[in-house]
Amino acid sequence: MTLKESINETVETLTIPEQKEVLDFAEFLQTKKESKRKKPLKSLKGLWANRGIEITREDIDEIRSEMWGNFPREDI
Repeated sequence: MTLKESINETVETLTIPEQKEVLDFAEFLQTKKESKRKKPLKSLKGLWANRGIEITREDIDEIRSEMWGNFPREDI
C-alpha cells in the first residue's frame, strides 16, 4: 500500500468535520511551502524614484562626515 492510499484509507474513516480539518491542515502545509519559496528581491534603485529626491555621492559623504566627525572622541 502506498502512502497516498494509506492516507486516503485513514481519512475515509473520519467524520466529515474531521475530514475538513485534515483538508484545512493540508492546505495550510501547502501555503506554508509556497511562502518559503524565495521571492525575487525588489531593487532599491527605484526606492526614491518619482519622489523628486536625488541623493548624490557628495550628500552621502557630507552626512558621513557629520555623523563620524568626532569619532573616536578623546574624552572616552
